[in-house]
Amino acid sequence: MRKLLLGTTALAAAATLSANAALADVSIGGFIEWEYTSRSSNISTLDGTSNTTDADIKFNFSNKTDSGLTVGYYAEMNSDGADDSASIEESYLHISGGFGKVVLGTDDGVGDYYGVASSDLPSEEINATSNSTSITITNADYSNLSSNAQVMSYHLPAMGGLTGGISYFNSGAEGNEDSTEVAFKYAMDAGGANITLGGATGTKDVASAQDTDTQVIGVKVSIGNITVAASQSTHEGVGSDEESNGFSAQFKVSDAMTLTGYTTETEDNSAG
Repeated sequence: MRKLLLGTTALAAAATLSANAALADVSIGGFIEWEYTSRSSNISTLDGTSNTTDADIKFNFSNKTDSGLTVGYYAEMNSDGADDSASIEESYLHISGGFGKVVLGTDDGVGDYYGVASSDLPSEEINATSNSTSITITNADYSNLSSNAQVMSYHLPAMGGLTGGISYFNSGAEGNEDSTEVAFKYAMDAGGANITLGGATGTKDVASAQDTDTQVIGVKVSIGNITVAASQSTHEGVGSDEESNGFSAQFKVSDAMTLTGYTTETEDNSAG
């Protein structure tokens, strides 16, 4: 009966959503990032200075059922001045319990959640500085196959220091660009050091051509105020055979200051 009312009466749908929202836990957050760039390049379109902003607003509704399940809805909206004000970046239903967590909707795959990369320390995507604009991986990180696509993901419940999951992206009825991702992360303490290992692998179908395969494996070690991370990633597809290696080091000077250094190298071994 409830399904029939929701499908046929707009007023009933609005009332139902309002009633559920009143009972749910609601959190609202967001971020804004300002960037100034000065670059010297022999490519005229890249030479010079620029400044940009990136901003998002995040909404999360969740409620716990009588059976102990947590059911919720998450939405992330682009809020930068250059973005479409109606642009929704992520929007999905999530259900979690002792079995783990299921995500249904528009979201990143598990590779973005569990893969460990050297660029995690500076917490930034590193842009290529070479003359080539065709390189896919420039930061020794996982190449997100279907960012913010229609996804069905299952996240394992934490087992000690082990977490992980699997994602399936549905590209539509024809299925020409479906993709699957598997990823894991393992955290442990050893000899006073905090060690995290992580990896991810994914395959994306390409119609009448070579499928796209991407992987990343990385390690992060923290001892006192010093943290180092190293990773290697690969990307193979039509006209692409890339390998990227990265290393980063971070030193916490004080609660107000942290110094971070990062280096990466990417090679494309494809013909031509």
